[in-house]
Amino acid sequence: MAKKATTKKPLSGNRRSHALNATKHQYKLNLQKVTINGKKVRMTAREIRSLNKTA
Repeated sequence: MAKKATTKKPLSGNRRSHALNATKHQYKLNLQKVTINGKKVRMTAREIRSLNKTA
């Protein structure tokens, strides 16, 4: 199993219908499996992009 290498948490908000009913909703992270130095790690897509820019 790949280890999670991020400290970010899901965002929360409300879904709004046309009648303005509010129901709780969670915006989950875009986690991807990546191999770094021979180890499989789960990171967000944004973190992977910033890693690739510095490398």
